[in-house]
Amino acid sequence: MEGPGLSSAEQRLVRESWQQVSARPLEHGTVLFARLFDLDPDLLPLFQYNCKKFSTPEECLSSPEFLEHIRKVMSVIDAAVSHLENLHSLAEYLANLGKKHQAVGVKLESFSTVGESLLYMLEKCHGPAFNMNVREAWTKLYSTVVKSMSCGWDIPGKVE
Repeated sequence: MEGPGLSSAEQRLVRESWQQVSARPLEHGTVLFARLFDLDPDLLPLFQYNCKKFSTPEECLSSPEFLEHIRKVMSVIDAAVSHLENLHSLAEYLANLGKKHQAVGVKLESFSTVGESLLYMLEKCHGPAFNMNVREAWTKLYSTVVKSMSCGWDIPGKVE
């Protein structure tokens, strides 16, 4: 993202809104991924564990392996929220995460759908308290995270 990072007011909005979500990450992460599969069912085949293919989003969302994936995604968001004033400290980690996503077939374009799903989950969690200022702060944060992850698409070499 070009320009300055999040303002102190935006950081406060993100931190305050994340507190409620982070109290029940699995529950809210499941809402995020259920919405993602509603918006783009073609993403379901990307989630295969031990050669098992899920035939429905519900089957995927209830598998122990996918629940672990939800935990990991929510912990990445938590790390971004924890490092709001110093997001560049996560740049290398996020670039490597991006590279791993590319290796399993995720397209950069899918991140916009993930962003929509994240905003949907936050809105469901907060209702009317999820106003335009909070939405814009999260959009800014998510854009920064995706920009760092997308750098991983450009890094040659082996994925660990």
